Amino acid sequence: MSILGVVQDLGSMLAPFAAEAEEGSSLTINFFWILVAAMNFIVFFYIVYKVVLVPVGGMLEDRREKIEQGLQDADAARRDREAAADQKQAIVAEARRESSDILARGQKTADEAREKAMADTQAEIERLRQRAVSEIDAERLRALADVRGQVAELALQAAGKVVGETLSDEREKRLVDEFLAEVAAEAPSGSDQN
Repeated sequence: MSILGVVQDLGSMLAPFAAEAEEGSSLTINFFWILVAAMNFIVFFYIVYKVVLVPVGGMLEDRREKIEQGLQDADAARRDREAAADQKQAIVAEARRESSDILARGQKTADEAREKAMADTQAEIERLRQRAVSEIDAERLRALADVRGQVAELALQAAGKVVGETLSDEREKRLVDEFLAEVAAEAPSGSDQN
């Protein structure tokens, strides 16, 4: 409150001038009141400055800092969002590439399995065909052996009736073998003509 004390001291020093000014004419300038009004204005301005302007200035500064921080946070959030969008695009592209790779591997595996199955089936068919051919050849040879045996027996019986004697076992075998050799030699040429 030293300012008020200074103002009071100044007022008491200027009081004689105020009294003189009151005694004079009304158009005169009263320096005392001008000085008092100026001092009042300065004191009032100082009080308003300390009570109102300083806190309001502080609040405005705080508000400005908060707004700047908000703008920085918004800019950082925008950059983070853009980075996340880029990362999302990269992840999606990687997932698409991996799915294409998996699909290609699956298709390749399916093709290989199908080709292997076809090769196995062809091998099984060939094996079964070879077995069937072997069985047919064996059956044909057995049938030929049966037919030869029957033909040989009939031929021996017919020869025995024609000759009127019974042939010995050794002689029969030789005659039958010769006969069958002749028939076998003629059979391929006869089948070629048909």
